[in-house]
Amino acid sequence: MDLIPDDQRQQVFQAKEEELNRISSPLKITCFRTSIWDETLYKAWSSIVYSLIPNIKSLEAHLTNFCEICDADEVVLFERATFLVISHTSRREHRDDHRFEKISNIIKQFKLSCSKNQSQFKSMEVRNSNFAAFINEFTTNTYIMVIMSDLSIQSAATLLNINLAKGHFERFIQSGDMQSVY
Repeated sequence: MDLIPDDQRQQVFQAKEEELNRISSPLKITCFRTSIWDETLYKAWSSIVYSLIPNIKSLEAHLTNFCEICDADEVVLFERATFLVISHTSRREHRDDHRFEKISNIIKQFKLSCSKNQSQFKSMEVRNSNFAAFINEFTTNTYIMVIMSDLSIQSAATLLNINLAKGHFERFIQSGDMQSVY
């Protein structure tokens, strides 16, 4: 799409989408209008990863429960290698719709810096006067990010909750259990 003039992009995309839908019938496909210059590529890949998770609704219920237990504002589950969003839950509105892509890029750059120094990224805590953010290895294939605006909650309590939840989420993912929530 980047090589197509701006005023023709929507028309070209719709024509290609119609052609692909016709060719792939009766299969249902999803097309993404992406660019290497903005967040659309990241969103498309995250949507694909999301669609491949068979028990996503149950996983989301587990994340929502975990978010409430921790009294977190938001919990995000990232795929370990690509840092694409697998799922997230929020208890408050956020102004930045591109925050996941930005966080992903920052963490990937930080992981690259760590590997150049022959270190391995496992976790980080970022804290200021408005929030605390915790990014930790979580399951075999994921990282978790927990955002807290209640700064009276000690870091140790949040980290303990994350560590205690690791086993639960790992068992849930391995079992493929689509019903149990805590």
